[in-house]
Amino acid sequence: MTQSMHLNPVDRVEILTLQDNTIDITVMDNSDVIQRAWPLVGMELKNSILAEHGFSSMITVTENETSRSMLFDFGFSPNGAAINADALGADLRRVEQVALSHGHMDHVGGIQALVKKINKSEVPLVLHPAAFRNPRYSKTPNGMKINFPAFTREKAETAGTMVIETEKPYPMLNRTALFLGGIPRTTPFEKGSPSLFCEIDGKEQLDPFDDDTAMVFHVRDKGLVIISGCAHSGIVNTVTYAQKVTGVDGVMSIMGGFHLGGSDMETVIKPTVKALKAFSPTYIIPTHCTGRGAIQFIEQEMPDEFLLNMSGTQLTFHA
Repeated sequence: MTQSMHLNPVDRVEILTLQDNTIDITVMDNSDVIQRAWPLVGMELKNSILAEHGFSSMITVTENETSRSMLFDFGFSPNGAAINADALGADLRRVEQVALSHGHMDHVGGIQALVKKINKSEVPLVLHPAAFRNPRYSKTPNGMKINFPAFTREKAETAGTMVIETEKPYPMLNRTALFLGGIPRTTPFEKGSPSLFCEIDGKEQLDPFDDDTAMVFHVRDKGLVIISGCAHSGIVNTVTYAQKVTGVDGVMSIMGGFHLGGSDMETVIKPTVKALKAFSPTYIIPTHCTGRGAIQFIEQEMPDEFLLNMSGTQLTFHA
């Protein structure tokens, strides 16, 4: 039985993407929701923002004029997200806590550089205990095994964090943010990737990704803001569980990697988008590993809700 957990509604949620797969400094679509990275230094076009196959975000919630910040994920390379933080003028010293969506390298690679910029000792890092599962790897159709760099408790603590392991939903930022914990699989079509493996008790199996999770926020009178890392659990399962845990049905925005790229996931795209439409979100923001075809289909099917994310984009959701 899922235990309901109260999530304090907030007046504003700001999500600054420190790393995503794309960047286009020519996009001029700023609004009260979207702010793109500023490419100028003085009046010269020389402020570069890096794109990588990874994800990292700085999230700030504001409740009654009090703002609190956290990091969700850390990007791929050791320094990519940190370089972007500098280019964007992001003050990471404001960060109080950090969280990890799952233990893959494209979400943990930049942990040391980012935590160093927070400039605090033993920054609380909330994660599912299975984030430390190793070995993890993928297999190509011809049988080639591609290993993922191991993420360990030692690496997390050496980076300057204090690890908090939880399989269950865990409140953060004075109950204005919710780490969702392990996500039940309930849809018939979200089966995960058939090419991603791990070893448990020395035996190879498809990776169950029980560490895969998301962050959840509640914008006052508007609904939930849900942000996943890769949604290996399935983005529909993720949103459904967020509604169940919080007791809030309304959905303002669904954001994150939806892991619908590649030929293995082509049959999952249409039922996923059908289910996403049924949530009636105000905004849908596919990022990172969603895949080009899936992103195009989401934009085609949900043009009024679709927002294009990229490295350096700040999205602000107001009450």
